[in-house]
Amino acid sequence: MVAMIASMAFIACSDDDNEKSNHDLYQEAVTNTVKANKKHDKVILLVAFGSTWQQAYDAFDATVAATKAQFSDYDVFLSFSSVICINRAAAGENVAARNFYAPVFWLNAFADKAVQYKEIVIQSLQVIPGEEYKNVRDSYIKNFANNFYGDLDDEYLSKVKIYLGTPLMAEDDDVDVLAKVLYQKTKSKLANGNIVAFMGHGNPEGYDYFGANIRYVELETALQEISGSKQYYVGTVDMPDNFKTDVYERMEINGLTSGTVYCYPLMSIAGDHAHNDMAGNDDAWEEGKGFTPNEEGEVEDTSWKMYFQHLGFNCNDKVLDGCVIGLLEMPEVRQLWLNHIKRAVTNDYGLLDYYHSKNPED
Repeated sequence: MVAMIASMAFIACSDDDNEKSNHDLYQEAVTNTVKANKKHDKVILLVAFGSTWQQAYDAFDATVAATKAQFSDYDVFLSFSSVICINRAAAGENVAARNFYAPVFWLNAFADKAVQYKEIVIQSLQVIPGEEYKNVRDSYIKNFANNFYGDLDDEYLSKVKIYLGTPLMAEDDDVDVLAKVLYQKTKSKLANGNIVAFMGHGNPEGYDYFGANIRYVELETALQEISGSKQYYVGTVDMPDNFKTDVYERMEINGLTSGTVYCYPLMSIAGDHAHNDMAGNDDAWEEGKGFTPNEEGEVEDTSWKMYFQHLGFNCNDKVLDGCVIGLLEMPEVRQLWLNHIKRAVTNDYGLLDYYHSKNPED
């Protein structure tokens, strides 16, 4: 709950506002936004981890617009779940300052007596279920439905329908669907034995709450099966035994020790990880020594681009031109998340019933 209280963006305050708590100011700002924009009795809240890159903001804005176009009988809003991203965005890091708010403020606004949507859909913009998704589901949504602070209308909470749309690769069949789209988007790169490597985030050890790290392994297998070759690889930033060093070991086993490597971020947006960890210039190579892996076998402080270049591959800025794009920037992949919204509300597939599990007599 400390994180929920801390998940706040900066708002300019008047002297009259100084007597209000920050929490109240942020809640007031979000509630006023919802009241001013409410057109329907159903609402979709898109929940992203967040970013401080304009390219990411453009991707989020395009996703909100696409969601509104496809779900024209819903109001649509966007939330960040990362406290760090919320605060840095509000401070104007990298780009012009923008206020993003944690899901708790949006959910409370949806339940305001002047609003009270009949249906609330929360759609995760995560790639796999991890810590952020768990926090949204098991903290924000559950605490909201259970009226954690006791300041919401219990009668309303007993009637409102709350749906949760899962991340991009939450289910087994999601992997094959995504693999087919990514293959169509990148198959032209495979000419002349070239390699396509995707860099996902992954859950670090101790945080793989849903066992979702396996999705990266499954996606690599699916891409290789669809292409009929060993030219596709899927590694991560944080998943044990699936760092870029592990990707290279698999490539080496398959006889791929030279050529061109096209790297793409397997992340919803192209932010710090895509621009720095994947396509940046960080380089820990030492002449005469090469790389020194850490205890997990990963080479730290070295981007994927520089790592593969030192190993003799062609993976320079020219090769990666056009590769540093987030999944939400690909309309075909973005549609898969929108399909999850459809799946969530169809036959109550994604219906959450936290309220009645706490109050079985109601």
